Amino acid sequence: MTIEETLAALVDRFNRRVERTPALAEELKGLARTIVIRLGDAGSYAVDLADGRLKNLRSGAPSRADLSIATDLATFEGLLAKEIGPMKALVTRRLAIDGSLEDKLLLRRLL
Repeated sequence: MTIEETLAALVDRFNRRVERTPALAEELKGLARTIVIRLGDAGSYAVDLADGRLKNLRSGAPSRADLSIATDLATFEGLLAKEIGPMKALVTRRLAIDGSLEDKLLLRRLL
């Protein structure tokens, strides 16, 4: 599976979870954020959170993002496979998250 397919599947999984979880949908209601994922040599991707859904997944990084996630492809794949935890990746500097505290906490809901 390509990284684009993996990201599209993650977006789809998140949107289905929001549809099944009214409390999560209510929590995300009214939020609008642009999220960038930088995967080193694998490229950068952006997605928008609006109306409680992730949409408009695209390659490239916009000039402005509310939340930025930077890692390498191997760490990203390890996070998805639960071979490494996000806290360990942060502490070992294999993962960096830039954004407000509110947006960093929001990231936990997105995953």
